[in-house]
Amino acid sequence: MGWKELQREKNEQCRERHELTIERMKQIAIEEVADAAFSTFFQKTAGFLLELDEVRREIENAHWGNLDLAKMQEINRALYADILGARYESSYANPVYAVKMLGEEYGQLLSVLYAEMRAGIPYVFENKMDYLTVLHELFIEIYNCFEGEKAPEYKSLKNIVYWYASDYCDVFLADRIEEQINPAYSFAADIINTMDLEDDRYLYRFGEYISENELGTARHLRSLPEETIQKMADVYTEGYRIGFINTGKDLSKKSVVNIRYCLGFEKVVKLAIQNFEKMGLKPVIYRAASSVITKREQFKTGYYGAIPNKQYDYDHRSDQALFMDKAYVERKLDVLKNVYDKNKELAAQFAGPAVMEIFGEKPFSPEARLEATSYTDAQRSLSLLFDNKSGQITNQYIKGDERSFTIIAYPVPEIGSDYPAIFDEVIRINTLDAKVYEKVQQTIIDALDRGEYVRILGKGENQTDLKVQLYRLTDPQKETIFENCVADVNIPVGEVFTSPVLEGTEGTLHVSKVYLFELQYQNLKIDFKDGMIADYTCTNFQKEDDNKKYIYENVFHNHKTLPLGEFAIGTNTTAYVAAKKYKIEDKMPILIAEKMGPHFAVGDTCYSWSEDVRVFNPNGKEIVAKDNSVSSLRREDPSKAYFHCHTDITIPYEELEEISVVTKEGENIILLKDGRFVLSGTEILNEPLAESNLVNPSVSEG
Repeated sequence: MGWKELQREKNEQCRERHELTIERMKQIAIEEVADAAFSTFFQKTAGFLLELDEVRREIENAHWGNLDLAKMQEINRALYADILGARYESSYANPVYAVKMLGEEYGQLLSVLYAEMRAGIPYVFENKMDYLTVLHELFIEIYNCFEGEKAPEYKSLKNIVYWYASDYCDVFLADRIEEQINPAYSFAADIINTMDLEDDRYLYRFGEYISENELGTARHLRSLPEETIQKMADVYTEGYRIGFINTGKDLSKKSVVNIRYCLGFEKVVKLAIQNFEKMGLKPVIYRAASSVITKREQFKTGYYGAIPNKQYDYDHRSDQALFMDKAYVERKLDVLKNVYDKNKELAAQFAGPAVMEIFGEKPFSPEARLEATSYTDAQRSLSLLFDNKSGQITNQYIKGDERSFTIIAYPVPEIGSDYPAIFDEVIRINTLDAKVYEKVQQTIIDALDRGEYVRILGKGENQTDLKVQLYRLTDPQKETIFENCVADVNIPVGEVFTSPVLEGTEGTLHVSKVYLFELQYQNLKIDFKDGMIADYTCTNFQKEDDNKKYIYENVFHNHKTLPLGEFAIGTNTTAYVAAKKYKIEDKMPILIAEKMGPHFAVGDTCYSWSEDVRVFNPNGKEIVAKDNSVSSLRREDPSKAYFHCHTDITIPYEELEEISVVTKEGENIILLKDGRFVLSGTEILNEPLAESNLVNPSVSEG
């Protein structure tokens, strides 16, 4: 049974329940409760839910496709208007406003409730009447508590939210897992494959917020020659295929690929689907989660449109704190295990994600708001427990040593007036000659393989002074420490990387400005001792406690410390010059930025869950530095080996004084000096820099 038929059957089963909730909400929209402040909240929320159902009826009755573009845009903006721009300041979705109007406890809880009602927008477009009915019933149950003369006990409201999350975990979470592995759930794929992509109206069928970025991207792609669109799709899918070959994994055993992208790129995705089908792979294209039950903080995993308000997402990143306890976490893990076990054959066919990222949006630095929900220390521990155990369960059914991925990135119109030129430049960067880089990078690796450690020194105000210990080779003729990365899983080409030895790795990593997972960090500074983070700070906020909390939650993901999981040297000076030329350094995604200087990943190694898979460089040498003293604990207890995060932090070339390799004999081999490659055989990397006058031509080569 296809997803449409299955959903239609579910809708019929709950239609009577649904209509009853609609009638009740029509009453709530005009009723008053004892406290006028709460009346306003419930009336407004009921009005929003009724508005959603009107749109759902348009979808169900097939009237939506007859609307003109202007009407679709009007409805799209109306659904998201409450959290856009200045409107957010007087929205109940804003916990600051909700607390101000409804009191500290009630305000925070009802803001979470309102955010969960807003999660119903995508359900409307997928015509998930059953999901919407559940939301309505939650809202009505909370409302009923306020109908008496006295305000309800806060504890009773929390219990209602708790049992909503617990009871419907086996619906929302179970469906979420199946959507991630089963191509039969083809809502997005059907739009991409069957709609007229020359008509902007197709974008408004997804149920995501559509801005000028999505419209501008779709229109720009229409202006490009078909061979250019095909080239973009080919680079994307070939990177995926070659990634399996280079890591010694058998793609022929798989039948499902997960495509993750941002709306606007459908012309490329449609051709990519065709390419993947030739490899024997069907796509799963699932939406980024919207419910508090299924989403992971503010991070988006899956396809999505414009983010209407990043502060809204940040304010509600910890909403599970309202109900998370040990029993709830255990229930989620049980659901996860049961669903995977039920679908184990399908899960075994999952090959991994192919990701198309975007960049160019205005950098976002959030405000810290005390009114927003936040985890207690005990809840943070439970969250880490869930991440750890869910990772182990997933790896049991989708084995890490059998799956792979690829990631590529393109700009969106928000990047500025040079968007068309930047887009063309990124296509060029994404298709650079891998063979040229392979040879140059091997020269760098040959020098690195001689070293005991690498020394990285910052320049000027950059305070970096870091010593990175290297794996000791036992057979240099057959083994190597660094991987020669040539545009497969990470596009574009341009880096050599390793898993450092933690013991003896120490010093300070500093970068003046960096953009990580859509959040900006100013003067990020991290101190290492024996490869583990010993201290950290930034200058985003006036209070040091706020700076530390910002890093702890969003870089550390609530871990008390993290190891240095990766050290790499980026060699893509072409990308660096392009970023400088168009003044978009702060907008470059980490995927490209990591190729524009040395980078350091805190968290797991690049080889997590597949350390025992033998991997070789193009020259035939086996890469043996894949573990560290933390990840090697997987043999005894996987819960101690993995952190389920990997965050790359890049130092741009202009902030570098020197990168050098120190050998056992005490020889100091300089790789990079004053932002310029000086090792003999790497001179070609300086050509883009010299042509753009971005280096000092007097620096001698070594």
